[in-house]
Amino acid sequence: MPKTDVIIIGSGIAALQLAYNLHQHLHVMIITKNQLTANNSYLAQGGIAAAISKDDHTQHHFLDTMIAGDWHGNEQAVTALVQEGKQAVERFIHAGAPFDITREGTYDLGIEGAHSKPRILHSGGDQTGRKITGFIMDAIAASSTIEWVQNEMVIDLMLNRSGNCIGVKTKNKQDQCKTYFASHVVLATGGAGGLFTRTSNHPSIVGDGIALAYRAGAHITDLEFFQFHPTILTVNGKTIGLISEAIRGAGAKLVNEDGEKIMTDIHPLQDLGPRHIVAYEIYKQLQSGRKIYLDISPITNFQDQFPSIAAMCLDNHIDIHKCRIPVTPGSHFMMGGIMVDKWGCTTKKGLYAIGEVACSGVHGANRLASNSLLEGLVYGNRLAALLLSTKKDTTLDFDPIEKNQSPLIQLPFTKEALQDTMMRHVGIIRNQNGLTKQLNWLNRFALTPFQAIDHKSRSDIETYFMWIHAVLMTESSLLRTESRGAHIRSDFPNKDQINWYKKRIMHNQENNRARITYDKQHQIEIYA
Repeated sequence: MPKTDVIIIGSGIAALQLAYNLHQHLHVMIITKNQLTANNSYLAQGGIAAAISKDDHTQHHFLDTMIAGDWHGNEQAVTALVQEGKQAVERFIHAGAPFDITREGTYDLGIEGAHSKPRILHSGGDQTGRKITGFIMDAIAASSTIEWVQNEMVIDLMLNRSGNCIGVKTKNKQDQCKTYFASHVVLATGGAGGLFTRTSNHPSIVGDGIALAYRAGAHITDLEFFQFHPTILTVNGKTIGLISEAIRGAGAKLVNEDGEKIMTDIHPLQDLGPRHIVAYEIYKQLQSGRKIYLDISPITNFQDQFPSIAAMCLDNHIDIHKCRIPVTPGSHFMMGGIMVDKWGCTTKKGLYAIGEVACSGVHGANRLASNSLLEGLVYGNRLAALLLSTKKDTTLDFDPIEKNQSPLIQLPFTKEALQDTMMRHVGIIRNQNGLTKQLNWLNRFALTPFQAIDHKSRSDIETYFMWIHAVLMTESSLLRTESRGAHIRSDFPNKDQINWYKKRIMHNQENNRARITYDKQHQIEIYA
């Protein structure tokens, strides 16, 4: 049986940084559902936030992160993010990472939504994700201790009699199953933007990691907090791609068809307000029948500063010389996820989660712009430190238990139907009527989250995983009777500090029975 030290599922920045830190000491297998670049890190147009300027301080970055997260974040986790993130970025700079510089030779620090200081490092203008993941990839591509397994979808996490995670089961594009075993299994599968019709995410990012972890018995939390990016390029009703927040940082303004600025009286930071506030205002304007544009006339040399976005506009017949780019909000980032401790350990021994799929407490109820790549670096470093300090268990039982599960039936709905109903009822604005309607729709099918799926196609399994994630998210959104961060309830429009401050909803299951619990947010200690 194929066995290695560490299996990493995913190939975004968190996965690559972890592999980089481990490969000189341990054997690593990286498994990806598609090609290595089919992830949100590679697509990231924004930058990496770090308080490296002499005019900045990690305490400012901490406060900006907590405020953007509507104070739902974990203070210890956020402190570690901004302090260790700064150190990680400085090490990247020392290693020769290709960050953009000014004509004067200093690092070109941009400002984005809800940041109080310019602290955003970019690479290649709006190609930061591609450049930085490429930088890490170049450092490990030739490593003899890393095995790359592409185009295999992980469909199950394997457990032994003690409940330890000991490996994974995959399915390739020919629908053939394979198994791989490891002492440590790391989920770095990214988010779940594909649950919705309009998204900035890669099409393959639909929430696999949440379904895998939940089925294995790990705790899931904060799924009601899902960020919708304010500015997605939309042409004739079709979603094309993300329009980076850095454009507004460079001076672009959100306007309606009459040229009126829409954010002037909405937030003190106007167009650079927190994403959930800007997205909500655009949503309201669109609902009233108005069209919304990014006015890029204040930006000189737009094509030089934002080459990828300019090319995307050109490909879709948007004349940037007219200085207006049509935008709508779309699903972007999952603040919740698999509950982890400060190292990335889940509640399941042998199973870890880092990056967007994890909920470490660093983003609270709404992520601060350009903190996502930073999180990947920090937790790639943190988990590596833990694994390298962990004594190898030579007695680990690699005999997987047989699961007594009923086979998954033919799915009675399409992926597109699920995306459409989620967008309508669990999208930017929610209420009890819509959430109840969605939960009833999801629960009317003869499905449970714990069915056998080996016999199904990859496409069916992906849709089934989406259904599992959708059920958990809809339940959480219905249970949280307040508006906080990216979770906006029209029937509960205010924050409820008495009943919901620092309180999070956790999903877990034991013996294939679902359970929902409540807990005050804390820095959990998990034995791993």
